[in-house]
Amino acid sequence: MPPSNSSNFKALLKALATFNVASLFSGKRPLSLPRTLFVNRPKLPLEYLDRKGRPKANHVYTSNQVVTHKYNFITFIPRNLLEQFRRVANLFFLGIAIIQFIPVFKSTSIAVAILPLAFIVALTALKDGYEDYKRHQADSRVNQSTVWVLTGGGWTNPNVTKAKRKTFIRGFGFSGSSSAKQKANGQFPSSDTKYDSKLESDTNTYPDKSEHPHWKRTLWEDIRVGDIVKLEDNDPLPADVLICSTSEEEDVAYVETKNLDGETNLKSRHAAPSLVHLRTAVDCVQTKSFQINCDRPETDLYKLHANVELDGGRTPVDISMTLLRGTVLKNTHWVIAVVLFTGLDTKIVLNAGNTPSKRSRVEKQMDPQVFVNLALMGIMALVCAIADSFLEMYYYPLDAPWLYGDNTSSDNPRINGLITFFYAILTFQDIIPISLYISIEFVRTVQAAFIYLDPNIWYRKTNTPTIARSWNLSDDLGQIEYIFSDKTGTLTQVCIHQLFLSFGTLFLVGSKNLMVFRQCTIGGKAYRGILPPDIDTEAIPEITTISKGVDLTSAFQSQKISEDSTSTSNELKSTNTPSGDGITHFHDPELQDDLDRALTVDETSEFATHARTLNGFFSVLGLCHSVLTDSNPETGTVSYKAQSPDEAALVQAAADVGFVFLGRDKDILTLRTPFAPEGEKYELLNILEFTSTRKRMSVIVRKITGDPRIFLLSKGADNVIFDRLRPEGEDLKALTDQHLREFANEGLRTLTLAYKVVREDDYAAWNERYLSASAELDDREVKVEAVCDEIEHDLRLLGATAIEDRLQDGVPEAIADLKRAGIKIWVATGDKLETAIAIGRSTNLITTDANIIIIRASPRRSVKEQMSIALQQYFPDNAADGARSEPGTPTVEVDPMRGHALQRINTGVTDIVGADNGFRSGGFVMVIDGAALLDAFSTKENKDMLLRLGTKCEGVIGCRVSPLQKALIVNLVKDGLRAMTLAIGDGANDVSMIQAADVGVGISGEEGLQAVNSSDYAIAQFRFLTRLLFVHGHWSYARNGTMILNFFYKNIVAVGVLFWWQIYCGWSGGYVFDYNYILLWNSIWTIFPVFGIGLFDRIVDDQVLMELPELYKYGREGHWFNLKQFFIYMLDGIVQTVLIYFIICYTYGLSTTARNDGWNIFQYEFSTPMAFSAVVVANAFAAVTSSAWTIWLILCILFGNVIVWAFTAIYSVVSPADASTPLYGINNFIFPSAYFWLVLPVTFVLALTPRVIAKSWKTSFMPNDIDIIRALRKQDPNFDLSRARSGLERFRRRSVSTSRSSVDIRRQSQDLRMASRTDMATGLVTEDRGFDFASEEGGVAIRRMQTQLSEHQQRKAGHTRPRSAKETLSHVFSLKRGRLKHSTPGR
Repeated sequence: MPPSNSSNFKALLKALATFNVASLFSGKRPLSLPRTLFVNRPKLPLEYLDRKGRPKANHVYTSNQVVTHKYNFITFIPRNLLEQFRRVANLFFLGIAIIQFIPVFKSTSIAVAILPLAFIVALTALKDGYEDYKRHQADSRVNQSTVWVLTGGGWTNPNVTKAKRKTFIRGFGFSGSSSAKQKANGQFPSSDTKYDSKLESDTNTYPDKSEHPHWKRTLWEDIRVGDIVKLEDNDPLPADVLICSTSEEEDVAYVETKNLDGETNLKSRHAAPSLVHLRTAVDCVQTKSFQINCDRPETDLYKLHANVELDGGRTPVDISMTLLRGTVLKNTHWVIAVVLFTGLDTKIVLNAGNTPSKRSRVEKQMDPQVFVNLALMGIMALVCAIADSFLEMYYYPLDAPWLYGDNTSSDNPRINGLITFFYAILTFQDIIPISLYISIEFVRTVQAAFIYLDPNIWYRKTNTPTIARSWNLSDDLGQIEYIFSDKTGTLTQVCIHQLFLSFGTLFLVGSKNLMVFRQCTIGGKAYRGILPPDIDTEAIPEITTISKGVDLTSAFQSQKISEDSTSTSNELKSTNTPSGDGITHFHDPELQDDLDRALTVDETSEFATHARTLNGFFSVLGLCHSVLTDSNPETGTVSYKAQSPDEAALVQAAADVGFVFLGRDKDILTLRTPFAPEGEKYELLNILEFTSTRKRMSVIVRKITGDPRIFLLSKGADNVIFDRLRPEGEDLKALTDQHLREFANEGLRTLTLAYKVVREDDYAAWNERYLSASAELDDREVKVEAVCDEIEHDLRLLGATAIEDRLQDGVPEAIADLKRAGIKIWVATGDKLETAIAIGRSTNLITTDANIIIIRASPRRSVKEQMSIALQQYFPDNAADGARSEPGTPTVEVDPMRGHALQRINTGVTDIVGADNGFRSGGFVMVIDGAALLDAFSTKENKDMLLRLGTKCEGVIGCRVSPLQKALIVNLVKDGLRAMTLAIGDGANDVSMIQAADVGVGISGEEGLQAVNSSDYAIAQFRFLTRLLFVHGHWSYARNGTMILNFFYKNIVAVGVLFWWQIYCGWSGGYVFDYNYILLWNSIWTIFPVFGIGLFDRIVDDQVLMELPELYKYGREGHWFNLKQFFIYMLDGIVQTVLIYFIICYTYGLSTTARNDGWNIFQYEFSTPMAFSAVVVANAFAAVTSSAWTIWLILCILFGNVIVWAFTAIYSVVSPADASTPLYGINNFIFPSAYFWLVLPVTFVLALTPRVIAKSWKTSFMPNDIDIIRALRKQDPNFDLSRARSGLERFRRRSVSTSRSSVDIRRQSQDLRMASRTDMATGLVTEDRGFDFASEEGGVAIRRMQTQLSEHQQRKAGHTRPRSAKETLSHVFSLKRGRLKHSTPGR
């Protein structure tokens, strides 16, 4: 069946609605094909060339130039014109101008007709060009960064790259300094050339030093595929590269990927095995030619298929051998690498989109209003045309003299009716105000300046203001419904570190996500620590190193510690917690007292057990980790190198209390403790790695100094550790569990510590099974995990730690305020699930009485089933139609005594009951991982279900989310709900999300400028977002909405008076008053009051908006600008024109004469008072509809009134001999006339009375919350706003009730209950105790340590160590006997 015309029309409308101008100019990204890179080969193979010897198109790669700007010299004019003429009004103005080119319709000169439109288009183009010029400058700063590239020695790169794009910067010649210009031209001073050491050995091969292979500093945008680059520590990656060799052992490199995937721990990468011989520039030039075969570029950050062909062999290459653009090299002196992908083919750019052309919602809402006005204008013009045609047909047979000759083909009633139609269009054209758009642009520009100048969102520590990079979205800030936020650097702090001297000791401090050891519980006793002052991390301007350091210089000195425990402790304390070193140190006076007491405790006392637990607790922190130490032989500084910021914080905390990890020498660990100041040595036997499945890490060590016992030291999730404890010790477990709840309630990341002593023969038997499992080819991971589980049981609980992923100042308060404002917050992060939940708790996104719904990829249940079960169980009224209960689906029982549902989960294994689980009063928060999102976005049905479930929750947290998935999440909500969205982030991985949202906000933080360059607004701190939305956004939306409505209203007033005149002028389309009053109506008479509203009106003071975020509801719901308000304003204008025209017309027309000389009145004598009345009423109406009468608004309102009087007085005395002045002498007739002074106040009062009465009635009898607040503030300017919050809480209750099930939820008193966690993949319901631990699973560093241990154990095969009898007796960590007082000799 062929499609109907209506369906084709609908499809056309949909295509027009979704049309994107950017798609015409950005074009489709060409499909990249698999590629082969040739290295150290002079020319490309013949099959890569066409018949003319030129490289084939599919073998020409993209340049490394990445742009975020929209325009260039060629596209600026056409693209900007298309963007501007998306506005219906601009198309109308263009049509009006074209009509004036036809002589019969010409009412003024062509220049005058086209000038207003040309002025508006040109001014808007200049504004857009300036905004894009700033983007060009930002792009230039990135593209003109430099990196070392191999050159000299006859080195050539045969791979071909496309030419770079031209930019405004180069076109205008604004490259900045002379050095910048030199760099842009590829010219560098001699210092930008680097030679490898030992040039003398190659003098025979390269006698001329300039021909010697060396490294040349090259612009990022000039890097080509196939180039060999040398990267140094802390260098950002300019492209996706393949590692050839590194400065570290086994050619390992460490990279910080938080700018790419949001994870804070360092990742380890290693070199391609076949290229590790490329260690110098000479090696790279002299090596045999080889080729790298790569699959096509793709968005998956964790996938790469490639191989290296060298000497006839083929070596596989995967993602672990590459460094990606957007990451930063860390803890590695240098890396030599080959460039694989550049520019648009890099993974980070593939995950980003083209720079969009955004239009504000207000501007989009104006289009239907303009259509209404166009329809109204067309109706008025049609009425005039029809009436004029009928009148001519009626009067022509009566020989009307004015219709003489009205019977020709070009002059007859029908043709004249058509001509009258177009004349009327020109007469009524002001109904669409051409000055409206330029006024909006001007107001928004000033509003952007207000944002820039606001001291409350100017970050003084770094002198960073809030900048509006896009000036046309200010009113969108007042209508945000959903916020999508990154985590790292956006919600959390990123600490900048440097090398400096303090108290005579050199400290090496690193750049890391700021993890702070806050509290701990040891042996059932909680140590809360002293909260240190905030670290001024933003005040340090430069990153110089990332090593997490601690002063260990004294560890290498022959320092004797006296037997006096107090002095020993004090020395250790002063050594390891220096002030002002930039690190947040853990210090607890009570803990220090207990440690001091432990040094001299009597073994028979009750405290002895706790003393040994203290020793064991911090020994586990100091030994169970993968932290490396780096010693500087020149300075004596020892620094910690930790891939995981959590491990860095734990090891640092142990050092702060005296348990200092001194390093590892192969398999020997050294730990200095208060009980062994000379240091204890442990032999590292095994590392049982941390994985997301195991949720724990264990090490097996043998103590070398003292008793040669074997210890298993473990740290991990509380539920995992608790399940593996010995049966006894329930009291300690209960106390620890209570403390864990308290820690998690504070949003801290928890980790539980335990240990056991392993018998020698048990270990030998287990180790044999472990080595055997490690050598298996099939199911190795499963078998190794099973063997590990055998030994990790019967543990003894030591305690737990609580670490804070330190938030930016004011983040929890800001999120709480945003939630009070009714804004839904979704967090998308690359971190793992536990980290995502932990950050949700610390930011108040997950409250203590919240219910967490976990959706994750699982072979047990599909993602669709999980979402369906969640909807059925928790939101039964909104569950998917036809959804049925699956095995393991929760069932609900209703307890009539409690009044709400109880839940029992049947997991198929065991029942985990929560009496109020799933229906706690804190609402629901959904946590979903990236793998589940892949499934959720696979079908439309899944997407609809995900959207339905997400919008019913208080918040959504996405973990392990890729940059592209972030954009998909934003588009899901924006397109699915037609909701206003805002995305905020600070890294390159947030660019796609920022571009996809209606408003993009970039944080000018530590992860580069990519997010800021792509954003609409740039702020320095997340907390500034509240003032940006609540004050500037709400003010701008209310101001702009009221201003636009007043614009439409005041033009209806002018056009309405003209229309009523048509009744008395034969419907000819003529003007009732002088044309100058129409010409200056929108440029002088009535423009300043609407400007005053747009710039100076205030719905309420900024203090009120910040104190009462609930008022933001009026912005979210579109209270200030909508079709209802539009029609009310239009009706106001129509009624007022009736009153103005007919009162004045009949006042003058029904009387005999208004003159003293008895002559009849002339047309302008009664129409000029109409112009006066219309101007005064329109300006006064702006005052009535405004919210605050400020002095500036009053001056704007009076300005037009004064000017129209002055103009008339001056214009009426200009002699006709000097200019064409139809009003010459009019002042002698209207100003002395009593009618003039009568009609002005009468029309003024009658025209404004309906609006004044309606506004007064609403304010008095149906006030909204803003009206109430205004009244309270008027009565008492110092009114305590906190008293008003209780009345506004209903907003929150209403918004919360819409996102929960229909079950009646009662808020219960706050206790130590934890948030309920329901894993929809398994049906398990648990309480969240805040476990989280960041670590790279299966990283190169841990693999290297495992290899070294395996080789060591193979060398020791068959050798066993005799077991001491004490091993069977010790069940806790013992303290050094010399440090204890013995009450009984011989003990």
